[in-house]
Amino acid sequence: MPILVQRGLPAYKTLKQENVFVMHDWRAARQDIRPLLIAIVNLMPIKEVTETQLIRLLANSPLQVQLELLTLSSHKFTHVDPLHMETFYRKFEEIKGQRLDALIITGAPIETLPFEEVSYWNELKQIMDFSKTNVFSTLHLCWGAQAGLYHHYGIEKRLLDKKIFGVFPHKPRDKKNVLTRGFDEEFYVPHSRWAESPREQIETVPSLKILADSPQAGVHMISTKDQRQVYLLGHSEYDWDTLKLEYERDVSRGADIEVPANYFKDDDPKKRVVVKWSGHANLFFSNWLNFVYQETPYDLADLDTLKKSRDAK
Repeated sequence: MPILVQRGLPAYKTLKQENVFVMHDWRAARQDIRPLLIAIVNLMPIKEVTETQLIRLLANSPLQVQLELLTLSSHKFTHVDPLHMETFYRKFEEIKGQRLDALIITGAPIETLPFEEVSYWNELKQIMDFSKTNVFSTLHLCWGAQAGLYHHYGIEKRLLDKKIFGVFPHKPRDKKNVLTRGFDEEFYVPHSRWAESPREQIETVPSLKILADSPQAGVHMISTKDQRQVYLLGHSEYDWDTLKLEYERDVSRGADIEVPANYFKDDDPKKRVVVKWSGHANLFFSNWLNFVYQETPYDLADLDTLKKSRDAK
């Protein structure tokens, strides 16, 4: 089944050209299926790129997905056409009374700021609290993962002396977990970050489990034991040229930036990009969606029952 998107969303045309299964919302209304209700809190400055990356991955499954794009009331994003936001996005306060099958909280280019100094931190905390009661499974990406681990468990982010920049090999630590089912013994993930969530702090939280890590990039995939809260510190969703564009941008600014590791052929930025992460990116998102589909209640009002059952354990 395709993913349901609003007519006119720029990602629709791009993904149709790639033969990705997307469908206008008006056509989906004719089908007698309850789609998975998934919202994306898009904190990235260039909204259209992140939308396309995530919709591409969410659409690569036989499940029908109804998508809601969310923005914040407490922050005005300046790198996007206001008409795009007005047309395709809703504010969190408009949906906070709803129940969702799943929620995605993206990263944001603000790693060096203390969480409490982020202009929308209080509103994001409300969203993360909402996810514990009104969402079956929440996926946090990069800075969003650091923010979630800090808010829910007090795990401080640690700034790094050197940026983790490139595509790094990782190992799954539990191949029987529903999120890593079918993973190879080694898989690659792009990273571009100046901070990490320290392993030693994560390992002190009994309800958290490290599912994948890398000798070079550190911890990548963490989840609660019930997979209701999932954290990815890398960027499996990245396009083939995302790191390339970031590298070229920084070079043009005269920044002290290294060539992204394991990315260009022979690590030569004059040569082509070698994509080695997209297969496992699709596998992870397919696993996550299948888990949500199998385990979430048909009637989302029953999330209350699940929470009471979990709290009683």
